[in-house]
Amino acid sequence: MKKKYTVPLVFFLIGMVITTIGSLFKIMHWPGAGFMLIIGMLTEAFAIISLIIVLLKKDK
Repeated sequence: MKKKYTVPLVFFLIGMVITTIGSLFKIMHWPGAGFMLIIGMLTEAFAIISLIIVLLKKDK
Protein backbone atom coordinates (compact mmCIF):
# COMPACT_ATOMS: atom_id res chain seq x y z
CA MET A 1 0.00 0.00 0.00
CA LYS A 2 1.27 3.42 -0.86
CA LYS A 3 2.01 5.90 1.89
CA LYS A 4 -0.40 8.51 0.53
CA TYR A 5 -3.37 6.19 1.14
CA THR A 6 -2.57 5.55 4.81
CA VAL A 7 -3.97 8.82 6.23
CA PRO A 8 -7.44 8.45 4.65
CA LEU A 9 -7.47 4.77 5.60
CA VAL A 10 -6.60 5.50 9.23
CA PHE A 11 -9.27 8.22 9.43
CA PHE A 12 -11.82 5.87 7.89
CA LEU A 13 -11.00 3.09 10.36
CA ILE A 14 -11.18 5.47 13.32
CA GLY A 15 -14.55 6.75 12.07
CA MET A 16 -15.79 3.20 11.64
CA VAL A 17 -14.79 2.29 15.20
CA ILE A 18 -16.48 5.41 16.62
CA THR A 19 -19.63 4.71 14.57
CA THR A 20 -19.72 1.09 15.74
CA ILE A 21 -19.35 2.08 19.38
CA GLY A 22 -22.02 4.76 18.89
CA SER A 23 -24.34 2.10 17.46
CA LEU A 24 -23.74 -0.04 20.53
CA PHE A 25 -24.55 2.93 22.74
CA LYS A 26 -27.74 3.53 20.72
CA ILE A 27 -28.85 -0.10 21.05
CA MET A 28 -28.17 -0.11 24.80
CA HIS A 29 -29.88 3.32 25.23
CA TRP A 30 -26.78 4.80 26.83
CA PRO A 31 -26.23 8.58 26.72
CA GLY A 32 -23.91 10.05 24.12
CA ALA A 33 -24.91 7.75 21.27
CA GLY A 34 -26.07 10.49 18.91
CA PHE A 35 -22.90 12.51 19.39
CA MET A 36 -20.71 9.48 18.74
CA LEU A 37 -22.62 8.56 15.59
CA ILE A 38 -22.34 12.09 14.22
CA ILE A 39 -18.60 12.34 14.95
CA GLY A 40 -17.94 8.87 13.51
CA MET A 41 -19.81 9.53 10.30
CA LEU A 42 -18.23 12.95 9.84
CA THR A 43 -14.81 11.36 10.27
CA GLU A 44 -15.68 8.74 7.64
CA ALA A 45 -16.93 11.45 5.28
CA PHE A 46 -13.70 13.41 5.77
CA ALA A 47 -11.69 10.27 5.02
CA ILE A 48 -13.62 9.54 1.83
CA ILE A 49 -13.30 13.14 0.62
CA SER A 50 -9.56 13.16 1.30
CA LEU A 51 -9.18 9.83 -0.52
CA ILE A 52 -11.04 11.23 -3.53
CA ILE A 53 -8.73 14.27 -3.52
CA VAL A 54 -5.66 12.01 -3.39
CA LEU A 55 -6.98 9.91 -6.28
CA LEU A 56 -7.81 12.97 -8.37
CA LYS A 57 -4.34 14.44 -7.81
CA LYS A 58 -2.86 11.16 -9.00
CA ASP A 59 -4.59 11.46 -12.39
CA LYS A 60 -3.04 14.85 -13.16
